[in-house]
Amino acid sequence: MEIEMILANLRKNRFEASYFATGAEAAAYLNQKIDGKVVGLGDSQTLLSLGLYESLGKHNQVHDVAHSPLNAGKTFADYAKGTLLTDIFLCSCNAIAATGEIVNMDGTGNRIAASLFGHEKVYYVAGVNKVCPDLNKAIWRVRNVAAPQNAKRKHKKTPCAVHGDKCYNCMSPERICNGLLIEFKKMSNMDMEVVLIGEELGL
Repeated sequence: MEIEMILANLRKNRFEASYFATGAEAAAYLNQKIDGKVVGLGDSQTLLSLGLYESLGKHNQVHDVAHSPLNAGKTFADYAKGTLLTDIFLCSCNAIAATGEIVNMDGTGNRIAASLFGHEKVYYVAGVNKVCPDLNKAIWRVRNVAAPQNAKRKHKKTPCAVHGDKCYNCMSPERICNGLLIEFKKMSNMDMEVVLIGEELGL
């Protein structure tokens, strides 16, 4: 995989792009860049594995839906809304095309909504396992790799979660792939950076 080519294509699409060999290096970079801010974190196994809620929380005010059970009296909706207009928003992505596009799927819409507007900066943090050769294969990965694994992780009663193999384009009310977002270019009027990590992280 030609990392420099991927970074160059992301930059061509107006995203800032950086690369770190390890998650520890990426976490240190993010902690250095984000200080004294109100920070929102999207539900992400990648961010969880990097310990960013704990480390960023030491010197920032952090809103994180994944840790909402730690905060009595707040619902998922409360915390999801709390991430929408933070100074900084961090999430991962379901796939990155080597041609420079970012692809995400959502069931509730809070993560993709928060990634699009209203912040000083959005960081997409992703392992190299999320990178696909082109946009079509990135969309395929989202539907047939990321969505089934995430549905299973969340104990959803969907065919993809039960079988764990592919998208069945089901009609289940617990379906998590209700909206597909493709970012062909960086959103206007907001800084966006892809932090790519040379390890397999997340789903």
